[in-house]
Amino acid sequence: MLQVAVCDDNIDELSNMVQLINLYRASKNFSCEYAVFPNGFELVSALEKGKRFDIYCLDIIMPGFMGIDVAKEIRGFDKTAPILFFTSSPEFALESYSVKAINYVLKPISKEKLFFTFDEMLEQIKTQKDEDAIIVKSNEGIQKILISNLTFAEVIGRNVLYHLRSGKVIECTESFSSVCDNLLKYGCFIKPHRSYLVNMQYVDTIKNHQVTLQTLSSIPVAQGKAREIKQQYLHYQMEEE
Repeated sequence: MLQVAVCDDNIDELSNMVQLINLYRASKNFSCEYAVFPNGFELVSALEKGKRFDIYCLDIIMPGFMGIDVAKEIRGFDKTAPILFFTSSPEFALESYSVKAINYVLKPISKEKLFFTFDEMLEQIKTQKDEDAIIVKSNEGIQKILISNLTFAEVIGRNVLYHLRSGKVIECTESFSSVCDNLLKYGCFIKPHRSYLVNMQYVDTIKNHQVTLQTLSSIPVAQGKAREIKQQYLHYQMEEE
């Protein structure tokens, strides 16, 4: 189920967005949950506490913390989730590209506008997810894991644990070396320790002895490997830019 964040300082606009999302859910049989935020500070505070969303709907002109600035903070936690700007002003359209916004829609937001925008966005999400996923045989059966949802993998004994951004853990009995071969080909994973693979999309900080993720998980760094891991991460960031 997709998680949607809606942020707007105008209570009437916020209410309108919620009503339109509910209409979309009902008419399209779209499974999602949403959370509303009356300002950017509360949204960023939720992210700092480990909350994550699959879609962000932001107003741009908000007092104290502009939508563009909120989007930049979001990108510090999540480099891939779609950001939609719904705003009354066209003047920030060019700047919205700097945060890789998926769309920029002028208010007033009508049913037609929202439906069209969500249709396009969900089709793009579906395409991305179809491309980047692995299939694993877990204790619960055959499961599909989206690379964009996988924060890190670890091996404990004979079991491999896949940690997802939602907090869910998928446990499988398989060779960790084959897991490494499979995941490292995606280019967004590093191996800071013989027992861990980390998705660099979720890295927050790298220190000499540990990697801290945006989900607040801490991964050990093997002795003498910190320099190599930092270089790999910097190279990944430069490629992303």
